[in-house]
This record gives sequence, C-alpha cells and structure tokens, in this order.
Amino acid sequence: MKKFLISALTLFSLTSPMAFADEKAAEALLHQMNEASQQLNYELSYILIKKNSIEPLLYRHARGEQEHYAHLVYLSGPVREVIRRGNEVSYIEPGVEPFTIESGEMVAPTIPLLNSDADELSEYYDFIKVGRAREAGTACQVLRVVPKDGLRYSYILWVDEKTKLPLRADLIDRDGEVLEQYRTIAYSVSDRLVEIMSGLKNVKLPQVISLPKAQERESFWTVSWIPKGFEAKELNRYRMGVTDRMVESQMYSDGLFSFSIYVSQRDDHSLKGQIVRQGRRTLHSYVRGDAEISVVGDIPPETAKRIAQSVTINAPTEK
Repeated sequence: MKKFLISALTLFSLTSPMAFADEKAAEALLHQMNEASQQLNYELSYILIKKNSIEPLLYRHARGEQEHYAHLVYLSGPVREVIRRGNEVSYIEPGVEPFTIESGEMVAPTIPLLNSDADELSEYYDFIKVGRAREAGTACQVLRVVPKDGLRYSYILWVDEKTKLPLRADLIDRDGEVLEQYRTIAYSVSDRLVEIMSGLKNVKLPQVISLPKAQERESFWTVSWIPKGFEAKELNRYRMGVTDRMVESQMYSDGLFSFSIYVSQRDDHSLKGQIVRQGRRTLHSYVRGDAEISVVGDIPPETAKRIAQSVTINAPTEK
C-alpha cells in the first residue's frame, strides 16, 4: 500500500507540471491565433455545418496602413454580405434596407474566437492541447476550450501550425455532441489582398446610423444567478407589435457566448414551461405570477432554466 501511494504521488508530481505546461502552451497558441487573425492578410473559404443545413462562406481580411478591412460573403442563396471598414460595419441582407453601424466587430458567422481575449477567457475556460491533425490539407495544432464550471458549451479548435489561423472549430455540448462545425475548405495568405480590399474604401455604403443611447432606468425585475464571467449589457424596453405587451430585455455575454433575459406581462399567448434547443440556441420560457420570463441564448438548457428560475419580480409589470 505504501509503495502504491509513493508511486501515485510520484506520477502526480510528474504529470502536474506537464499539464500546466500544456495549458500555458494552449493559451499561448490562442494568443498567436488572435494576433495572426488580426495582423495577416488572408482569405478563408469555409462551410458552416449545422444539424439541418450547410452554409458556404468566404471571409477576407486585410490590414492597410490606415484602415482595417474585412468582408464576409454568403456564397449561396440571396446576396448577403457584411463589410467592415475600420470601425464601421455594413450589413447587406435581402428584405432589409442596407445599414451601417459603428462597431469593431461583425455580427456574423465568422470562425469562432477570431477576436477573443484569451486572458479574459482564461478566468472561466481551460485551454487544453489535444494533439496534431490535418485540416484543409495542412498540419494543425488541436486544442479544446472548456468551461471550468460546466455550465456552457465548449470548442475544439484546429489552428494552422504555420500561419496560426483557425481552420476549423467544433461547438460541443456537455454530452460531447457536435452542435456546429466551421470547416475551412481552402485558404491563402497574401499581401495582394491589401490592394484588393482597399477597393472597399471607395464602395458607396449607407451612412452610419446613430443608435439612441439607452436611458438608465430601474427595472422591475432582478436576476440573482448567472454563470460567472457573464456581464450585463444595455437594458432595453419596448412594446410588442402584435400583442402590445411591454417587454424588458437584457443581454449578457462572457466574450464567447451570450444570452438574453426577456420579462413581460403574461397573457393568453404566454409560453408555460417550454424549453427548446435548436442547435446552439436554447429557449426556456415559463410563467411566474403575472409575469412571463424567457431566457434565449447560446447556453445549455439546464443553464437557461436555472437563470430563468432565479429571476425575481420586484414590482407589477406594465401592461
């Protein structure tokens, strides 16, 4: 027994530094990936695979002397594009008047963690090197981004050993099921893209729309539990067009995933105890007293349910 204990302690002393070193190496690789995705001039052709669909996409990025350019094109169906010029992002979609907002990030299906902050994520996620594999015909380092609390999803990333660009990302739920895959088919790194992308500077796009600043107001509800690392964004209040119900909503994000809480007056259309997950998106809605509480976002159903049940109504909702 004593010999077994000594052997176990010896094994632990040998493996712990190795595990720590692997975690640091994985975090360093994430830093390199983020720097490469922001500094290199490159083009990625990839597909987004969901349970019932496959979406082909083309993403180009270039960094000129004075401007930062990015261009995402949906390659099938109606024309859809997202264009970034510096801190302005323009959206072109069917059925919607094109518009431009002031932002440094695209709200679009780009390969995950391109603009992530590894230092901030390391407080709530573990980075684990898995090994080496091939993707898009090239050697990659494979690593996992796993939540420390088990209350959110995780990613497996394939990072090109030469360019440090992400070539594949699998979104994994807590049971190990793949919910989404971003898989690069072809890619290139070339400074010629700077000249090509600089042409976007002369493209006529909609003027930046000024979004009204949300007025700080006291909400009629509070949430007593959310996973650590999620920060509250602006509180919104609006009236539903069909039911004329007043709804308050607030979004929360940890820099990788996000969810929103919606609270309104209950009525005949209220969803009672419904929980639905479609791919990465979960909807949990239930009625408490005279209020309907819904949680919608990129989180597991169990997490959404726990968040919703922690919401407390402080005052009568507005009808």
